[in-house]
Amino acid sequence: MTLTPAPEPVVPRPGPEIRPTAVGPRPPESPHRPDAGPGPDTRRDAGPGPDTRRDAGPGPLLRRAVCEAALTGLLLFLIVTAVRWLVGPDPGAAAARPAVLGAVVGTLLALFMMSPPGRCSGGHLNPAVTLALWRLGVFPGREVVPYAVAQSAGSVFGVWCAALVWGPVTGRPPVRHASVRADPAWGDAAVLAAEAGALAGSTLMLAVLLASPGGRRVLPYAVGLTTALVIGVLGPLSGGSANPARQFGPALLAGDTGRLWVYVLGPAVGALLGPWLARRTGLRRPAR
Repeated sequence: MTLTPAPEPVVPRPGPEIRPTAVGPRPPESPHRPDAGPGPDTRRDAGPGPDTRRDAGPGPLLRRAVCEAALTGLLLFLIVTAVRWLVGPDPGAAAARPAVLGAVVGTLLALFMMSPPGRCSGGHLNPAVTLALWRLGVFPGREVVPYAVAQSAGSVFGVWCAALVWGPVTGRPPVRHASVRADPAWGDAAVLAAEAGALAGSTLMLAVLLASPGGRRVLPYAVGLTTALVIGVLGPLSGGSANPARQFGPALLAGDTGRLWVYVLGPAVGALLGPWLARRTGLRRPAR
């Protein structure tokens, strides 16, 4: 038998204490709102919206999707309500209706974005905006479809609730569940171009505002003002939707689906065109 001497004990030498650190890269942050962008943590300077820390698992996504559905449903309920009371027997007030409706919708959007559910989900309320934010690199692509489904479901539910509250009058002309209609002189191509242009312009505005904490602070107000202008100017011409969820529920319940594809495809095209223009003009760097 061979005896092996015990190893000499290791005596720690004086020096600075070294604490163990975690091994491996930190999990990436996943922004879930329009006012979250790449770069250092700017939560103290950022405007309304939820925290940008990473949310893992289906629970947080489900919570945000429910917030999107609820906010979109409430928005459509109030839009149908506004249209139901704005459309009256006086034909002389027809010229002012798009401007009034635009102001109402713009104000609602700003308030919803700053509300607790809006801070939780980001307050997109528009599948085209969700698509544009993904292409701008500030929203995860895997959540685009769940958000779009939630927004569309909320649209149908909100219009249905309005019909339940206000009765059959919401389904009859001229209300028609607040379904938008273009001027008869506007063909499908013209309406599609107007819808795409409105969303592309809105996306360029988002790209500029998302580039700085100061811009993110005024984002809800800028979105509300832009929406009011789109409805006020394009409402009598193309319909001024610029939001597939805005037209989806009303058109579905009114049976006015002939041009629904235009109001879905147009904003989607603008949502893809806007980020491309932003990168080409240097307003937004490509997502890394």
